[in-house]
Amino acid sequence: MPLIALGLNHLTAPVSLREQVAFDTDAAGTALRELAHEPGVDEAMILSTCNRTELYVSVAAGAEQVPEHWLNRHHHLTPGKLDEFLYRHDEDAAVRHMFRVATGLDSMVLGEPQILGQVKDAYQIARDAQALKAPMDRLLQHTFAVAKRVRTDTRIGAHTVSVAFTAVRLAEQVFTDLKQACVLLLGAGDTIELAARHLVDKQVRRLIVANRTLENAQELAGHHGGYAISLADLPQHLAEADIVIASTASRRPILTKAMVERAIAARRRRPMFLVDIAMPRDIEPSVGELNDVFLYGIDDLRQVIDDNRRSREAAAREADAIIDLQVERYMAWRRALTLKNPALDLRHHAEVYRDEVLAKAQSMIARGKPADEALAFLANTLTNKLLHHPSARLREATMSGDLDLLHAAERLYGLDQETSGEE
Repeated sequence: MPLIALGLNHLTAPVSLREQVAFDTDAAGTALRELAHEPGVDEAMILSTCNRTELYVSVAAGAEQVPEHWLNRHHHLTPGKLDEFLYRHDEDAAVRHMFRVATGLDSMVLGEPQILGQVKDAYQIARDAQALKAPMDRLLQHTFAVAKRVRTDTRIGAHTVSVAFTAVRLAEQVFTDLKQACVLLLGAGDTIELAARHLVDKQVRRLIVANRTLENAQELAGHHGGYAISLADLPQHLAEADIVIASTASRRPILTKAMVERAIAARRRRPMFLVDIAMPRDIEPSVGELNDVFLYGIDDLRQVIDDNRRSREAAAREADAIIDLQVERYMAWRRALTLKNPALDLRHHAEVYRDEVLAKAQSMIARGKPADEALAFLANTLTNKLLHHPSARLREATMSGDLDLLHAAERLYGLDQETSGEE
């Protein structure tokens, strides 16, 4: 079954298109089961983050285009709309791509660690949907081991900054002293949790956490000395915020142009700084048209991130070397699945001989033959049966001078090993 990695990311597609093909967590399992039942699809996993949507699929020969057609159809896109934005990797290139994604080498923030957790979440969703079989399950386990080794054996994690950290750093550039700022966080997931930690380190004056589920907002706010509100109460509190950082799983914008316009008026035109790192976006793009509002999206963070990239590029080259080796090892295992294993046939024939000779030895004892005679028959006959064909082939090789076969036999039976402890 050919292995395919198909997708688009921050390098190949604009944010407006990425949000059209994004899968939220609640819908991913249903979508994955749908994909797994497409004709010719054997295994599947969907990875969807703020920067990428990717399908990892094993398909039957001739079904290589099925995943792309399904992606267009699932999101009700015009056929061919994604063509210029999609990338596709096959077989060992697909394995290499998965390894690079999981280790953060394909991320906007080079080496960022959050992506590994997102890959693990995608793996769990695929397992729950029963969309994985042994080959891809083994690939994911191998992926996690590779990511761990890269992070342990290289400095790819040194000086790494997350998207959340970058958002906070950008806010710090706009508001020189965050100690005087009130920050509103939209969402309560991992990205917002990281942002909250960085903001607390900067000693922000006030922290407000808004989330659809109030209990989750209260839990996060409680850990960081903040104040929790529900999204329903957002209009009443928006004007308090100097800085807004948004990362929810909503399919529609949380902040509209009208809401922000009212907040700016209530603030008497004091500027607001908004960072939208959600996919799909949490803030209407038209908000950026308002005076005294500075709106940054996920792609706007790239310049800040690039400034920190050079220090990690040498480590990235080391990581790629590790990945190349591990790709070869996984592909060797995968190829072995398609080969007939002679060891299984050898064992089967040996067990057939064993059962046949054992039955005859037991019959001899039942007829009153001495046990020693039956055991001798068993040992001699079984030895002769097991060695008959190999011995015949080796005699032929000796007579024909087939040294390759003779040396192979020595290695197979361990006859080329020097014995130790004997004189």
